[in-house]
Amino acid sequence: METVTPGTDLPVFRIADAGDVPALVALVESAYRGDASRAGWTTEADLLDGQRTDAAGVLRLLDDAGSRLLVAERDGEPVACCHLEHRGDHVYFGMFAVRPTAQGGGLGKLVMAEAERLARAEWDARAMHMTVIRQREELIAWYERRGYRRTGRMSPFPYGDERFGIPRRADLEFELLIKDLV
Repeated sequence: METVTPGTDLPVFRIADAGDVPALVALVESAYRGDASRAGWTTEADLLDGQRTDAAGVLRLLDDAGSRLLVAERDGEPVACCHLEHRGDHVYFGMFAVRPTAQGGGLGKLVMAEAERLARAEWDARAMHMTVIRQREELIAWYERRGYRRTGRMSPFPYGDERFGIPRRADLEFELLIKDLV
């Protein structure tokens, strides 16, 4: 497993472009779906089958002026990414993925810190919002350790829309998590 020790082997951050789409789709899929995702701890393979994203969805994010797709690279290869969308006084954080073999070593913390820095610097955001499948207790606890708080506000999972995956259970829903950035 790769590890990140502060001050060594730090990733290079940049904003994605259209040339990154195939690598980012593969990265996101590997972190969330199928057997490859089980090498890390963020898998959703027990909750969802099907895709997590596709090239058309990633291109839509890149084409949105109020959106940034942040990429973390090592040796020129994407090892992590996240999507940031400006929504007034806050930024929505999503499509967060870390290569499964690089999970657990601090890379995700670095990506989140850079995403929060970018949200403040680019949009003067006062808060970061995200939605997480409420059944992902271990992941929610990880976000709480990073300063995010549970709101108890739920939204339904988009059953029937296979762009978000094929549910393996009937009780999925998202919870809104918020972190103040000021």
